Amino acid sequence: MSDKKFYITTAIAYTSRKPHIGNAYDIVLADMIARYKKMMGYEVFLMTGSDEHGQKIEQYANEAGITPKEYVDNVSSQIKDVWNSLNTDYDKFIRTTDEDHVKTVQKIFKKLYEQGDIYKGHYEGKYCVPCESFFTQSQLVDGKCPDCGREVTDAKEEAYFLRLSKYQDKLLEHFEKNPDFIKPESRKNEMINNFLKPGLSDLCVSRSSFTWGIPVEFDDKHIIYVWIDALSNYITGIGYDPDGSSDKYNKLWPADLHVIGKDIVRFHTIYWPIILMALGEPLPKQVLGHPWVLVGEDKMSKSKGNVIYADELAARFGVDAVRYYLLSEIPFTQDGTITYESFITKFNADLANTLGNLVNRSIAMTNKYFGGKVSFREANEECDKDLIATAKETVEKYHRLMDEYHNADACEVVMNFAKRCNKYIDETTPWALAKDEDKKERLEAVLFNLLECIRILGVLLTPVIPASCESIKAQLCNDNICTDFGSVTQYSVGEPSPLFARIDMQKALEEIAADNAKKAEEEKENVVTLEQISIDDFAKIELKAAKITHCEAIPKAKKLLKLTLDDGSATPRTVASGIAKWYSPEDLIGHTVIVVANLKPAKLCGVESQGMILAADCGEDDVKVIFVDDVPKGSKIR
Repeated sequence: MSDKKFYITTAIAYTSRKPHIGNAYDIVLADMIARYKKMMGYEVFLMTGSDEHGQKIEQYANEAGITPKEYVDNVSSQIKDVWNSLNTDYDKFIRTTDEDHVKTVQKIFKKLYEQGDIYKGHYEGKYCVPCESFFTQSQLVDGKCPDCGREVTDAKEEAYFLRLSKYQDKLLEHFEKNPDFIKPESRKNEMINNFLKPGLSDLCVSRSSFTWGIPVEFDDKHIIYVWIDALSNYITGIGYDPDGSSDKYNKLWPADLHVIGKDIVRFHTIYWPIILMALGEPLPKQVLGHPWVLVGEDKMSKSKGNVIYADELAARFGVDAVRYYLLSEIPFTQDGTITYESFITKFNADLANTLGNLVNRSIAMTNKYFGGKVSFREANEECDKDLIATAKETVEKYHRLMDEYHNADACEVVMNFAKRCNKYIDETTPWALAKDEDKKERLEAVLFNLLECIRILGVLLTPVIPASCESIKAQLCNDNICTDFGSVTQYSVGEPSPLFARIDMQKALEEIAADNAKKAEEEKENVVTLEQISIDDFAKIELKAAKITHCEAIPKAKKLLKLTLDDGSATPRTVASGIAKWYSPEDLIGHTVIVVANLKPAKLCGVESQGMILAADCGEDDVKVIFVDDVPKGSKIR
C-alpha cells in the first residue's frame, strides 16, 4: 500500500426497495472522488454495500411471502446492478448478512458489554420503523418522526444501551480540534448545537420485538440494533476484529472519507465516533454529508409517482450523461433537483453543444486541413494568450475545488473552459484561415491549441465522465494525463466520433410518457392477473370451520397470537395470526373461525403455523376476524 492511501466509503444502501437516482448519488459521488484521487497518485480503496437487517425488512418479506434473506438477496442484487450500470469502480461490495461481518459485529457488541460501555435496561419511548430509530416525545416534530416525518409508535421493551454520555465531552473536544471532521460546516454546527451541547442520552442498541438481525451472542432474545450493525461495516469489511485485526485493516484505517446523505449525519458523526472511541480505534478523518436529489421540489416517492431510476435514465440517455448531471447539478450545501426537462436541457447545453461539438469539429478540421497531423507552432495573438491563460487558471481552480469536494463548481469551471475553446474557434475562424496558403502555420497553431485544450479537458473530466474521456483520448490518439498546456508537442488524431448526440426534447418526453403509461398498464394487468383465478385453482383451497380451544400471546412477537384450533381432525391445529393488535386471547377462545387448512406450514417467531384464519380489512387500521359460531367445527367451506 502506497503512503498515499485513500480509503473511501459510501453509506451502505438499505435493502427495502430498488434504489432510485437520489440513492445513487452516494456511489457516483464517491466514485468520482476515488477516480480523482487515483489520478493524483493515491492508492485508493472504495467500499460500498447493502444494509440488510431490521424490522422493516422483516415486514416487507412477510408481505411478499418469502424469507427476509430471500428478500434482501433480491434487492441487494438490484443495488449492485444499478451501481454497475453507472460505471462505478468500487473495490468491495459488503453485505451485512456476510458471515464474517455478522461474527465480527457480535464480537464488537460483546466487547463493549464486557468493558461496561453497553448495559442492559428497559426502553420506553416513540419508535419509527422506517428509520429504525427511537425518540422522546420532545424530539418529535408535530408528533411525528423528526427525520422522515412518518408516524411513530409507542415502544416498551427490554434493551441494551450504549453509554453515549460517557464519551460526549471527548467527542466535542474532537470536533473542536478537527474543524474539518464534518463537511459542510452547517452539518457540524447542527450536530454540536442540536445534540452534543444539549447533552446525549444513552442509545438503545438492541431490539427484542422482531427477529431479523444479528443476535446478541450471549443473549439471543435480543437483536443488535441496526445502526451498530450497519456502521460497523466500515471496519469489518477491511478486516477489523477485536481479537486481532488484519494487515489490510491496519493499512487502511482510519477511513479518509465517509460519503453519506445529510439525513444520516448524526449516526456517522455522533454514534459511530463514540463506538470507535469505546473500541479504542481511530476515528475517520472526515465525513461528507451531501445534500439530497429532489424531483422538482419533492422527495422521490413511489406513491407520488415521481421516482426516477438511475439505471433506466442511463439506458435511455447514456451513463456519462447521468453521471455528469448528478455531479454538476447538485450543489455542495443545498439540495439539487432533477426533472426530465432539466436533465435534457443540461445534456444539450453542456455535453452536446459545448463539449461534444468542440471535440468533433476540432478533430474534423485537423483531418480536413492537415491529414490529421499537427505540431506545436508559436501563437502570440491576444486570443491565444487568453486561451492558454484560461487553461492554466482552469486547472488550478479545478484542483482546489475537487480537493474540497465541490464537484458541481469544478464541473462548471471545466465547462466554462470548454466554452472558451469554442469562442476561440469563432475568434480565429479556422475555415477562413484554410483559404489562405500564407496562413497555414497560423491555422496549424490554432488547431494544435484546440487539441491541447481538448486533451486537458479530457483529463479533468475523467473522474466525472470516464467513458467519454476515454473516447476523447482515443480520438486524439493521446493518453498523456499531464494538465500543463504544452505537455504534448504533436498530434496525429483519429477519425472524429460524436460524443453526445443532441436530444429532441419533445420527442424524448413523449417517449418517456408513453413508456410510463405502458408500465402502468402492465402493472395494472399484473394485478388483475393475480386477482383472477380459475375455478380449478379455487378448488385447491381447503377451507374448514375450526373452533378456537386455546389462545396465547407469543412472547417475542407483539403482533402475533398463537391459536389452537379444533377442526374435527384427530390432532389440534396450531396457527400464528397477526391479530394481537385487535384481539386479546380471551376475546377469541370459544369462537369458530374459518381456516385455510391446506396452506404450507411456516415458522413464525418459533411457532410452526399450520394454516391461516380468515379476517377482513375494515378500513384503515381496523381488522375483524370472521366468526362462524353457528357452523359445526370441521365443516368444509365452499
